Amino acid sequence: MPASVGRNWAGNLSYSARELIAPDSVNELAETIRREPRLRVLGSRHCFTDIADTDGVLVSLASLAAAPIELDEAAGTVRVPAGARYGEIAPTLDAAGFAVGNLASLPHISVAGAVQTGTHGSGDRSRSLAGQVAAVEMLGADGEPVVLRRGDTEFDGAVVALGALGVVTHVHLEVEPRFELAQTVYDGGDWDAILGDLDAVTSAARSVSLFTTWRDPDRVDLIWTKHAATDPGLDAAALGARPADGPRHPIAGVDPSPATEQGGVLGPWYERLPHFRLAFTPSAGAELQTEYLVARADAVSAIEALRRLAARIAPLLLVAEVRTIARDELWLSPAQGRDTVGLHFTWRPDQPAVEALLPTIEEALPPSARPHWGKLFTMEAETVRERYPRWDDFRALRARRDPEGRFTNAYLRRLGI
Repeated sequence: MPASVGRNWAGNLSYSARELIAPDSVNELAETIRREPRLRVLGSRHCFTDIADTDGVLVSLASLAAAPIELDEAAGTVRVPAGARYGEIAPTLDAAGFAVGNLASLPHISVAGAVQTGTHGSGDRSRSLAGQVAAVEMLGADGEPVVLRRGDTEFDGAVVALGALGVVTHVHLEVEPRFELAQTVYDGGDWDAILGDLDAVTSAARSVSLFTTWRDPDRVDLIWTKHAATDPGLDAAALGARPADGPRHPIAGVDPSPATEQGGVLGPWYERLPHFRLAFTPSAGAELQTEYLVARADAVSAIEALRRLAARIAPLLLVAEVRTIARDELWLSPAQGRDTVGLHFTWRPDQPAVEALLPTIEEALPPSARPHWGKLFTMEAETVRERYPRWDDFRALRARRDPEGRFTNAYLRRLGI
């Protein structure tokens, strides 16, 4: 059933595909793959680049996303439709007594879209959303089903695959018993005190986010903690911070209603791990985003580099966020091979000015910096490739799985995939 293609969520990208197709069944999806020489999958439109675009047809999995989730308690996994959004499957999973260990700041994103781009949540001990994947089901370039499970030879290359290997239809996620968290927000904080023992700060809770506008290079604006009773807790006074006197939005001056509940009130994991509620437009709406993920060992030097650029960053910025992610071994995961710190920028919607500044930021960051696949960056393709030890293995895998380049697009060609 054809539909208009339209724009991405942020409105900075108009899709160039000639048609958007929403198959009503996996069989119809397979027929579409066999028929179309160029095809890409469109998720929840939360990418800021043309990673999902194509000169052929775009496929939406929205019509297949309502299928029920399938819990396998013995295996400790749940099988979910690729197009389902995390915020939609979480309440059902919780009602059954289970949880996934981490969520992104937005519950609005689709499972496969998040996994395929290496999107993450936060926490010293929490892997990215892709790190929770136990198996991937997809339709290959011939329309035939493929199942890859953890431990299979190609699995580590297929989880974060940028949509280059096939159309993911289902994802098997690891689950754990449901849990509750509280969220406490602090105003202010001194960068010198925070960077003096960054490990102590980020390990104070299950998830810790440092928000700054970079208007003052010596201060953070907010510290968000998502914590259980057993977490050590933040020594706010030692950091020059104080408990917020009411709810906060990450972006100063914005109504905090879209943000998840704060004030230290316990609640279900899926209502605390994200920054935003599913029922609201997340973040600012009219915005652009960039993120670089650096090795944990380089975090302090990377933040210091940004402090030196604060005067140039601040005029274009809505807010920046610093978070941590545990390592994984997925070939194209930004956290591959090392514990990682994410340096995120939510920009004002001025793409020419943002893209003019990004090379300066990229040059200042340490050579461990890897860009988020779905957000704006200007890093040269050769530089990106050099920062992934399994890059050539992935290129070979793509050539085997899609020899005619059915799932290739301009974005992948620029990267040399």
